[in-house]
Amino acid sequence: MSNLFRRTEWFRRDRFGMFIHWGLYAIPGRGEWVMSDERIPADVYKDYFKQFNPVDYDPVVWAKAAKKAGMKYVVLTAKHHDGFCLFDSALTDYKSTNTICKRDLVREFVDAVRAEGLKVGLYYSLIDWQHPHYPKYDDLMHPMRRNEAYKDEVIDFDQYLTYMHGQIKELCTNYGQIDILWFDYSYEHMRGETWRAKELMEMVRSLQPNVIVDNRLETSGEGGGSIMTANPTAWGGDFASPEQIIPPEGIKNELGVPLPWELCTTMNNNWGYAPNDLNYKPSSMLIRKLVECVSKGGNMILNVGPDARGTINNQSMQILEDIGQWMSLNSESIYECGYAEINKPEWGRYTRNGNKIYAHVLEAQIGPLALTGIPADQVKSMYQLADGVQVQRGESWITKAYEGILFACLGSIPHFTYPLPDAADTVIVIELKE
Repeated sequence: MSNLFRRTEWFRRDRFGMFIHWGLYAIPGRGEWVMSDERIPADVYKDYFKQFNPVDYDPVVWAKAAKKAGMKYVVLTAKHHDGFCLFDSALTDYKSTNTICKRDLVREFVDAVRAEGLKVGLYYSLIDWQHPHYPKYDDLMHPMRRNEAYKDEVIDFDQYLTYMHGQIKELCTNYGQIDILWFDYSYEHMRGETWRAKELMEMVRSLQPNVIVDNRLETSGEGGGSIMTANPTAWGGDFASPEQIIPPEGIKNELGVPLPWELCTTMNNNWGYAPNDLNYKPSSMLIRKLVECVSKGGNMILNVGPDARGTINNQSMQILEDIGQWMSLNSESIYECGYAEINKPEWGRYTRNGNKIYAHVLEAQIGPLALTGIPADQVKSMYQLADGVQVQRGESWITKAYEGILFACLGSIPHFTYPLPDAADTVIVIELKE
């Protein structure tokens, strides 16, 4: 556990990152699973390889957008399930340097992200629907599953594993310090030592001793695996990775020890570019969900899916802008914060860093705000984080029946009702005496 918490120290401090799902699947624009969902054969899917030419790709723009949004790390899909590589792998011709654009897109990405002072993450799919020696007929998700033409196909899975390990070695060797390796993902019997996970992680740790790795060599988006036990495997990962769901009470192992974890979530309902998916989550909701993750000791990595030209669309950029505006005033309540060790209040959530408790007020109250769980006699000061304005105590004749509860007033008269200064999340700093 000590190594786990040492490696993840920066991760637990930074709390907020950007995921980027991008590849050939941006051309059909029907999500990153289109090859599997529509059972497209590899030779047909390669038509997208011949078309791929992201003329507007500028990772500097992406990195600057992430930084402005308050994100501290960025993770790019170096290879997704379709097998296409955004990096110049010596082990395949199925890579961006062999497309019309002839560019090592990962190289440009890592350089741009580092230049903005952000941590670099690379996603690598354990699954590969292009490789000839990946299982097909009996596989749960392969595009050629239950296709009679592949029923009696003989493959050498070790050839695939050698290829997979070799590509991960390339990513760990050729692109400088990698801060996050985001593997995806394990299922059915395809988990753990099926991937030669012990050997793989020994190689990764030897080349990138400070990298942190998710738990998906053993599991998928449910966030489980041996990291949840008292004795995790060497390949169990450094953090749990629940997908599209926030754990009701954060994540702890079987001994009750809080674990590093990260919600991975989308802005709409797809990871890859899907122009017809207009179900975008409101910016205010995403701000509140980031707060919820931090209040439960976790991180949030928010996805964007650039289009085939390499552009992040206007809806996504506006969401990043909105979040960035809130973060520019309130990020102190996110970075380096975590559990407040106080029960959740009815009107919102608490985060905490040392002797500062941050009350994230999500719902206006009738009369004064009850800061339940905070000892009134220990309060040194209260103020709004966004502008530093003092928040007055709210005890008055109407609170006499609730002795021992700390109240705050967002205006000048405790028994008046006031609107929240920030409807998305008004943050009050409660500084306790040392």
